[in-house]
Amino acid sequence: MTRVLLSEDHPQYVTEAHGCRFTGADGREYLDLMCGWGPVVLGYAHPAVRRAADEQTRLGDCVNGAAPVMVELAELLVDTVPSADWAMFAKNGTDATTTCVTIARAATGRRKVLTAHGAYHGAVPWCTPGKSGVTVEDRAHVDHFEYNDIASLGAAVDRAGGDLAAIVVCPFRHDVRRDQELADPEFARAVRALCNRTGAAMILDDVRCGFRLSLGGSWEPLGVRPDLAAWSKAMANGYALAAVTGIAALRDAASDVYVTGSFWYSAVSMAASVATLTELRETDALVRMDRAGQRLRDGLDAQAKRHGLEVNQTGPVQMPLLTFAGDPEFTVATRWAREAVTRGVYLHPTHNWFLSAAHTESDIDEILDRTEDAFAAIARSVGGLSPN
Repeated sequence: MTRVLLSEDHPQYVTEAHGCRFTGADGREYLDLMCGWGPVVLGYAHPAVRRAADEQTRLGDCVNGAAPVMVELAELLVDTVPSADWAMFAKNGTDATTTCVTIARAATGRRKVLTAHGAYHGAVPWCTPGKSGVTVEDRAHVDHFEYNDIASLGAAVDRAGGDLAAIVVCPFRHDVRRDQELADPEFARAVRALCNRTGAAMILDDVRCGFRLSLGGSWEPLGVRPDLAAWSKAMANGYALAAVTGIAALRDAASDVYVTGSFWYSAVSMAASVATLTELRETDALVRMDRAGQRLRDGLDAQAKRHGLEVNQTGPVQMPLLTFAGDPEFTVATRWAREAVTRGVYLHPTHNWFLSAAHTESDIDEILDRTEDAFAAIARSVGGLSPN
């Protein structure tokens, strides 16, 4: 039985995608604000990425050893990310975060790992509490702190004592079903200082944010660099790939741990990543995402005011979320998302959205033309103001 995704109006199957649009199995075209749930940073079917992937497919993909493009990609990552002295590759974000934790434990000889309450770091037992099949023992050495709360973080560090292996942190608080929360620079610096003091590894989970907010790492603008970073999603513009980067002091530990996967050395994704990172480095793609995101945010704010609706727009403009005031169960947000998708705009009511470099000003304006009607429908149903 097929599980309904978001609502009955949201398309369940996609037949074609180009730029910032995709076509559902029903033949309808949608303007997309989820970008494959984050991996697509340049736009669907980006020509340079497709050419690189096609050429590597001709040469070989999954064979008996790594292709030379793996070395090229590792060197490109190290040249792009200031905190990276080495790189290793995997297939998805869970691989990367789990490998970071494994390396931290190997390097320190310790067990305890701290993560923020509600943070998502992957889909394996060490980082997915309260799910079917997860035991207490799976999470025996994981403790929590409140994001952006230095006192809470310090208390968790004290509880771990001399057994603290790592602090894992996201670039901003992007938990589902709540407004997003940007990192307080003082909090980011406190994470770094506590890791320095205790000898624990600082792990930045840049799986969701990486290469969208800043090429060198999402906390690079804050002047805070991790010991280990986990990457995936946008690094290959939709091709399956993940990476771990780290400082020189952790190179030996990274070499000693056992990690592998059947398709980890598939070369096509690596070629796609080289093309993706090169495009991000050599063009104004990040500037375009920021500009498009700000245009969208400004437009949605104006529309909500016109219809007498109070909304909260949180998170970076490249990874926004819109919620409604006085809507703790996200009932109105869910209804608004459904109104939007029936008008051909695909977005999510409780998970952050994603902008790509393919979102042009005209695309954003077309999205806003359609969300205007969605706001009008919500205003009628919840008693907001009608437009003049």
